[in-house]
Amino acid sequence: MITIREEIHRDVEAREALLDTCFGPERFQKTCERLREGRLPAEGLALVIEQEERIVGTVRLWHVSAGPNRPALMLGPIAIDPALQGLGLGAKLMNEALTRSSRRDHKAVLLVGDAPYYARFGFSTDKTGSLWLPGPYERGRFLALELQAGALEGAQGLVSATGRLEEKPDLAALAAAAAQGTLPGFNRAA
Repeated sequence: MITIREEIHRDVEAREALLDTCFGPERFQKTCERLREGRLPAEGLALVIEQEERIVGTVRLWHVSAGPNRPALMLGPIAIDPALQGLGLGAKLMNEALTRSSRRDHKAVLLVGDAPYYARFGFSTDKTGSLWLPGPYERGRFLALELQAGALEGAQGLVSATGRLEEKPDLAALAAAAAQGTLPGFNRAA
């Protein structure tokens, strides 16, 4: 049995291992990664597929602006365990992500991916012609889906990240706590 659910903290290691398996280290070089770096995914839109207590699929959506003052989501990456590809899990995960996005009143979703595959979900290049990404990409793979009709009408300009920033640890405070021997789990050598 499979379950699609929101990602939780303990899923991170398994998610990253799955993404490494599916995309390798090159995934960090992709243009869309620039839009995700240092950001948190959109609330409620980091999803996993769990099968027998194992993460076998993942997708996350991120807040972006599709040109000035045009809120949208950027989908990706989406990945399914290679041993389970071709069983429809990717389509189930994609449909769930789009349904949840719509329920949360998001208006449009962008992605860079295989146009023939994503066409089945309604994605096309029709609304991305006047948009561009902050790095190299293939124009025919830059796709959009309006969850609300007209959401991307007239959209033009640079797609930019707008989501919440990840909280970074205060390294100075950690170093000071370690020096004083008050850092939990850290024993200062005498």
